[in-house]
Amino acid sequence: MAFVADADAKTQFKWKMVTAWPRNFPGLGSNANLLAKMITDMSGGRIKVKVYGAGEMVPAFEVFDAVSKGTAEMGHAGAYYWKGKSEAVQFFSAVPFGLNAQEMNAWLYYGGGHELWKELYKPFGIIPAPTGNSGVQMAGWFNKEINALDDLKGLKMRIPGLGGEVLRRAGGTTVNMPGGELFTSLQSGTLDATEWVGPYNDLAFGFYKVAKYYYYPGWHEPGSTMEALINEKAFNQLPKDLQHIVMTACKAANMDMISEYTARNNQALDTLVNKHNVKLMPLPDQVIKTLREISEEVVSEVATKSAEAEKIYRSVSTFKQQVIRWSSISEQAFYKARGI
Repeated sequence: MAFVADADAKTQFKWKMVTAWPRNFPGLGSNANLLAKMITDMSGGRIKVKVYGAGEMVPAFEVFDAVSKGTAEMGHAGAYYWKGKSEAVQFFSAVPFGLNAQEMNAWLYYGGGHELWKELYKPFGIIPAPTGNSGVQMAGWFNKEINALDDLKGLKMRIPGLGGEVLRRAGGTTVNMPGGELFTSLQSGTLDATEWVGPYNDLAFGFYKVAKYYYYPGWHEPGSTMEALINEKAFNQLPKDLQHIVMTACKAANMDMISEYTARNNQALDTLVNKHNVKLMPLPDQVIKTLREISEEVVSEVATKSAEAEKIYRSVSTFKQQVIRWSSISEQAFYKARGI
């Protein structure tokens, strides 16, 4: 058993956490708040973490740089926002037709994924940790029906990461912007469509007021991992027990988010459909088939960008093929037996 030296026990650390989400936003913002509270409470106040919403300290898409430079000790965001740093970061957020939440956590914790993630962020002075997963998302909100692949051509849609590149190759125009700008962009016609997360978050943003059609499934984000970014220098200044507290809190927050989304999405979907008369629709099979084919090309091409990308791609692809065999006779077989 390790004992904390008196000097360490008395030392207090004040950390800032910058996020890519609006302050207190359901699910995403509240997960950042939960993580900060757990670190503060579990440490007995020896680490006090103050959360800043997107734009309060730095813009949403500058979270990575703020943590890397030490402007903030922590960040809370999604890795695919930083593909300008390295194409390989996208493997740690969401891969079209890739791993779902349960499978993603399995790869990160027990399949070597987290070690590869830490290697990737090491040159930037950042330690990453999974801190949440939204589960399978929705395909998004559209202002027109999608009946065939041609309906995607010329479509201006907010969709980040690898999914955005897939849509672009399918003929769409992709736009990446913070969540707080999406409602007005749909309302003004700057966007024809947007994906965000799912019913829980989409209801909170009020997208049903400015878009008519709500499509599923979320082919582009089957298990979107949220990340805690931790400044390596700040982390190394902590005593060992506080380092363990920070990482344990990240893991607890990761488990909490998928539980919350699974519960809240049910309630929010009922409200959207039955109260707001949202048109809930599946993407046509042929559209899904084509998007899957394009996705395979896009994802495999990322592996050619660098040695590190190829290494990560090989790891996650191998894990996916292995887990598919088990999932087919476990969850997938059970869902069929249950009658859904």
